[in-house]
Amino acid sequence: MKKFVLLAVFALTSLGAFAQSADLRRKIEVTGTAEQEVTPDIINVSISLKEYMNGKTKVTITQLEQQLEKAVAQAGIPKEDFTVNSLSSWNYTTEKKKNPDFLASKTYGIKFHDLNKFNQIIAKLDAKGIQSTNIDSYDYSKINEIKNKLKLQALLSARDKAAFLVNGLGDKLGSALNITESDNSNFPQPRNVMFMAKANMAGDATPESDIDVRKIKLSFQINAIFEIK
Repeated sequence: MKKFVLLAVFALTSLGAFAQSADLRRKIEVTGTAEQEVTPDIINVSISLKEYMNGKTKVTITQLEQQLEKAVAQAGIPKEDFTVNSLSSWNYTTEKKKNPDFLASKTYGIKFHDLNKFNQIIAKLDAKGIQSTNIDSYDYSKINEIKNKLKLQALLSARDKAAFLVNGLGDKLGSALNITESDNSNFPQPRNVMFMAKANMAGDATPESDIDVRKIKLSFQINAIFEIK
């Protein structure tokens, strides 16, 4: 009998605890979205230079690099926005001794805020020494401000949607119980090859560029659960 009483008390206690922990509030779950397109104002470009033979004379990577450094400086690009990304040989001096015909290449990274400066730089380089140029990535200087604004817009959109539906039932919308954020932003894909230097068959020493600026689409989705009062 005592065991039965104890079991009954335990069952009632468990049921009471379950009732206290169970969330019996009425809820509504909705989704809000906000989107905006921005034009990138930061474009990271790589330029690859390679030595070549001009008759029996080698145009060295040092000469090509000096051209590039001068062109970058004349375009007003800050030093911190001009970097060396890679070198074709880990030991250039040793490689030259082993193979006098070795042609070294070097890749540089430049951060552009004005793409007109790209054309200025390319026009001042030896076209035969340009191996390739690539757009590596796009960015926007005030992207965090835009993201925060869109997140808030998406949340307010979810709230307004929930309030409209709840009011339609004659109820009132309560506080948010849960908020989940999803970033569905779409950045332009880097272009593997946007310019390829070719032999100057037409006699024009100025390489052509086909850089274009593709918009960044920022998109945020907020899933929110509100209490119904």
